[in-house]
Amino acid sequence: MGKLFGKVYENVTAEGAGFEGYCVVKTDEKTIFVKYSTPGDVLNIRLISKKNKVFFAEIISVVIPGPNRTEPFCSHFGVCGGCKWQQLNYQAQLYCKNQLVYDSFTRLGKIVCKEWQPIIGAQNNKYYRNKTEYTFSNRRWLLNSELNNETVQQKAAGFHISGRFDKVLDIDKCYLQDDFANKIRLFIKNYGIEKNLSFYDIKENKGFLRNIIIRNSTLAQWMIVLITGEDNETETLKLLEETEKKFPEISTIIYGVNTKTNDTIYDTNLVVYKGKGYIEEKLDEIIYRIRPKSFFQTNSEQTLKLYQKIREYADLNGNEIVYDLYCGTGSISLFIARNCSRVYGIESVPQAIEDANENASENKISNVDFFTGDMRFVFSNDFLLKTGKPDIIITDPPRAGMHPDVVSQILKAEATKIVYISCNPSTQARDISMLSEKYEVMKTCPVDMFPHTHHVENVTLLIKK
Repeated sequence: MGKLFGKVYENVTAEGAGFEGYCVVKTDEKTIFVKYSTPGDVLNIRLISKKNKVFFAEIISVVIPGPNRTEPFCSHFGVCGGCKWQQLNYQAQLYCKNQLVYDSFTRLGKIVCKEWQPIIGAQNNKYYRNKTEYTFSNRRWLLNSELNNETVQQKAAGFHISGRFDKVLDIDKCYLQDDFANKIRLFIKNYGIEKNLSFYDIKENKGFLRNIIIRNSTLAQWMIVLITGEDNETETLKLLEETEKKFPEISTIIYGVNTKTNDTIYDTNLVVYKGKGYIEEKLDEIIYRIRPKSFFQTNSEQTLKLYQKIREYADLNGNEIVYDLYCGTGSISLFIARNCSRVYGIESVPQAIEDANENASENKISNVDFFTGDMRFVFSNDFLLKTGKPDIIITDPPRAGMHPDVVSQILKAEATKIVYISCNPSTQARDISMLSEKYEVMKTCPVDMFPHTHHVENVTLLIKK
């Protein structure tokens, strides 16, 4: 950035939230994204970086707070990489997310939508997650007030610092999951310190305590998955025995050893120490088994609202053939199966399809069929001939959206309706723009799955012209 690096702008006004939830300041023909700002803030800011033609700045001081600025409720705000919108009151967050969807559709996709439905906000915007993952580390991130304190405990159990994967912020209290998760994490961390167990060293790839995954459901069931970086079953079983004694409410306890350099557990052998090895969640009348490696939406209360909106848009009469593209563990397929004739789900992850089939069997749902493979190759002309053309297509792709070949195949399938769910309105708008060749957008409705972040889920109904 040369001479621009560190340049200060005074008394500039932040506008509505844009890229990654940053507010925008426009000055000197520059567009500057400012982290932790809110719309209407009058700020003194300092340029810190540039990516392509976009500038980024940090706040030096808030001269006049915007009308919706509020005090963050978490002591880790600004250091922890999560919950980056705590400085914005919740109703304003919902407004910004509504606007994000509207701007993505109208500006990026040039999409005309007949009905813009208001965002479905969360009744509980704290303690809403059903899953958190924590990392143990012997190199905790030191706050400025701790830098010269040689007595500070270096061992941590918490989250990775944004942009610094080798450093972990020690978390005292997290507001993402029920407070019971805080108690479990702190107990295991303190046990490890008291027993002088080694905490994981990310750079050296060694250390006993490595990760803990905590899952729960609205049925008051709890799962913990302890991952160690060293194979020491004696110490593992001692720790789990003490954890079980302290927290008998935990439904199932699982453990495994990961000596790889990455944290993924999908290729890790897991052992059930207590319980059935899974917990259950209930959405309407469907019971979902959730195992350690299962994907399940992380906000159960909002997931129910999301699925109800999908079912409302599908408006099933009991006779339809439905395709569920990118079906994951089949949670949407099972949720709508009793309202239609047959559902065909396609997913690339074999473990997810195993979960889908198990949940179908447990719920005694027989009118679903799941297929494993790359969407571009499974969702083919032969597939259409084999299963029969769909009346309705439900598609819920990853953030990158759908491959152009998949969009083309959807156009060939000529379903009467498409219900498109997305966690990225920008790629959703891009795909819908291509689908507009044969479809018109009837309704769209955002759902707030992740309060205090800029992320938003969006459901859109398209009808064949």
